[in-house]
Amino acid sequence: MEQQAKAPQDIRNVVNFLRSSSAGMKIRVGVLNGKRVDYFKGKGAVKALLSPAYQKLKNVPKVADEQEAQQLLLSIIPYAFFLRVERGAPTGTSSGSPKQLQITQMQTFVPSDYYAWFYEGSQWTTYVGGLAMVAIMLAGVMFPLWPPIMRLGVWYLSIGVLGLIGLFFALAIVRLIFYIITIIVAPPGIWIFPKLFADVGFVESFIPLWEWDVPKKKGKKKRSEKGKEVNGGAESPVSSARIEEVQDSGSSRPASRQARVEEVPDEEES
Repeated sequence: MEQQAKAPQDIRNVVNFLRSSSAGMKIRVGVLNGKRVDYFKGKGAVKALLSPAYQKLKNVPKVADEQEAQQLLLSIIPYAFFLRVERGAPTGTSSGSPKQLQITQMQTFVPSDYYAWFYEGSQWTTYVGGLAMVAIMLAGVMFPLWPPIMRLGVWYLSIGVLGLIGLFFALAIVRLIFYIITIIVAPPGIWIFPKLFADVGFVESFIPLWEWDVPKKKGKKKRSEKGKEVNGGAESPVSSARIEEVQDSGSSRPASRQARVEEVPDEEES
C-alpha cells in the first residue's frame, strides 16, 4: 500500500515489533471480504508497548504510560498497517469458527475494539524457509547419491532421535503408573517431573523432581455474607460465617489440613 510506504522508519519499527512474536499479543483469525486475516484487540497492543521488550528497542518512540501508547497506536492508523474492524457472527456452525470482520468508517483507537492486520511483516524469514524446504527436498531425493559415510551418519542420527522419542513415551507411562500407585497408597498422589508437559523450557520441564498433586488455590474467602439491605445509607446486620484453617501438627502432607467454620454473632444497631 502507498500509505505503508510513506511511514517513517520509527513507525515501521513499532509495527514490526507488534507483528513479531516478541510483543506477546494474542492474534485471532477472522474473515474479511472472503479472505482470512489476522486481527488483535487494542488493549493487547497497549500492553505490548508497555512491556520491557519494547523498552529495549532502539529508534522507536518512547512510551511511558497507557495514554502515550494509545496516542502512538492512533498515529499508526493513517498508514493502514492495521484498521479498526467490527466483529460479526462466526463463519461456520461452530462457535470457534473465524468470525466475520467489517472495516468501520470511523478509524480511531479504542483499547476495547479490534484491529485487522494489513501488514505481513518482514518476509525474509518466509524466503529463507522456502529455500530451506527446497534444499531439504533435493537432499532427500539425492539420498542414494550420498557418500556412504554421510548415509551411515544419517542412519545413526535417525536411530538416536527415535530412541529419544521412545524414552519420552516410556517416561510418561512410568510417571502415570507411579501417580496411580501413590494416589492409592499416599493420597493425594505424587507426580514425577510435574512440569514435564508444561509450557516451559527443556531444563525447567524436569524441575522439580517430584511434587504432591495439590490443586491450585483460586483464592481464600475469609468472610461470606448471606445478604445485605441498605436503608438510608446504613446496612442492616446479617449473620455471617468465618472460615479458619487449622493445621494438624506432625504431618507434612497437604491433605492433613482441616477447616473449621464458626458462626459470628450479629452486631446490634446502636
